[in-house]
Amino acid sequence: MRSSELSIGVDIGGTKILAALVDADGSIVRRLHRHTPVRNVPAAERAIAELVQELGDRESRCPVGVGAAGWMNRDSSRVLFSPHLSWRDEPVRDRLESQLGRPVTLVNDADAAGWAEYRFGAARGVEGVVCLTLGTGIGGSIILGGRIYRGSSGATGEFGHQTMVPGGHRCACGNRGCWEQYASGNALGRDGAELVRTKSPVAHKLREACHDDPSAVTGALVTELAVQGDGACSDLIEEMGQWLGLGISNLVSVLDPGMVVIGGGLGSAQTELLAVAEAHYRRTLPGRGYRPFAQIRRAQLGSSAGLIGAADLARQSGDG
Repeated sequence: MRSSELSIGVDIGGTKILAALVDADGSIVRRLHRHTPVRNVPAAERAIAELVQELGDRESRCPVGVGAAGWMNRDSSRVLFSPHLSWRDEPVRDRLESQLGRPVTLVNDADAAGWAEYRFGAARGVEGVVCLTLGTGIGGSIILGGRIYRGSSGATGEFGHQTMVPGGHRCACGNRGCWEQYASGNALGRDGAELVRTKSPVAHKLREACHDDPSAVTGALVTELAVQGDGACSDLIEEMGQWLGLGISNLVSVLDPGMVVIGGGLGSAQTELLAVAEAHYRRTLPGRGYRPFAQIRRAQLGSSAGLIGAADLARQSGDG
């Protein structure tokens, strides 16, 4: 395999930094990881450099793509804010290029994952794609005209903070009623905890599982019991699916994509959740019956999407 066909993708998470050598078809050739030094920026950048050097020959000009949560400036040279590392308006790209002696492409991790799905995964060849990442909150990316759309300041993809319920549940962003307060893993755990807190008899299985301790209830626990057939937890999954579908309807109304790809921590209840979401989306999309519905697809590349997307973006940047 020619070295020009290879690039390196790096995905920085809250607990570990993943890196992989990726070929031009989006296949991972080799993968490594290190612990994330969360509060030590120089140590984190050294860890990235060590991973890259271990994956590729130091003399190689193999390009590197680095995906990180947070906001970058318009030319993607600086990280303005990252929740995982203490990067605050830092010239990350230039520092990494100086350490590595090779070109570095800096990209938001959700954009990298969405790009991978567009190039090699569920949305391959689709014109206009919205990718949603469900986890503790809701993030994602927009790909229009074969390019990642980043907006005027580079801060697109904060889908979870569209206001769904004015005056609703308080959100960490400072507002109330954000979408992710109704359609995320955190929302599922909160609603399950409320059932336990009220001593609801319909939630007896959930109460047994958490020993009547609301603080022990998580979205993963609710999902697990729903898959096992518990009615109360299944109801919570259905309610979350309805909120998810309504938010998708809003996004499709504004952006008119050909496909909405949904990934992230859906867990074992993802089939039921997405079925409810799609049904509710089809019931609430404006102009339904007189316009095509965007396809709803489950993401295909899983936890490797960020690595693959960052590597491919770096390769394309080098080709350009």
